[in-house]
Amino acid sequence: MLLLDVDGVLTDGSLVYGSQHEELKTFNVRDGLGIRLALEAGIRVGIVTGRGGAALDRRCRELGITLVFEKIKNKASILDQILTQHAVGGAEVAFVGDDLIDLPLLKRVGLPIAVADAHPEVRRVAAWVTRAPGGKGAVREVCEGLLSAQGHWDGILRKYNL
Repeated sequence: MLLLDVDGVLTDGSLVYGSQHEELKTFNVRDGLGIRLALEAGIRVGIVTGRGGAALDRRCRELGITLVFEKIKNKASILDQILTQHAVGGAEVAFVGDDLIDLPLLKRVGLPIAVADAHPEVRRVAAWVTRAPGGKGAVREVCEGLLSAQGHWDGILRKYNL
């Protein structure tokens, strides 16, 4: 299972507010394809974020992510519920984070991952630090790494005639 933070991981961490008080987010299309490939390969992908909103809801619907936990201030507290509901062990979970709020969850999963531009303390506890920054391909990098480690990558490349 792959769990993702949103702001600073799926986005570059910027918040843009429209004139009608809507919150706008920019998502990377390559990250999206990585998520879809992971889902197609049987990797469960979920969101655990301290924020939420319509932009995230739409992006999750587009990608087929149904495991979404929004407005979670204590991210580690939701892990037991996820593990029980999906019959997975903590060692089978990867989580990608970028900031201090992510530390408690990062410390409880089997594969703690930080994006390249994460807070130094987050990078310190991570087993894997991506080369790409948040919102700029870090999630794609993680998805490809997981797919490769699980033996799916060559089949994906064959699908695209590579």
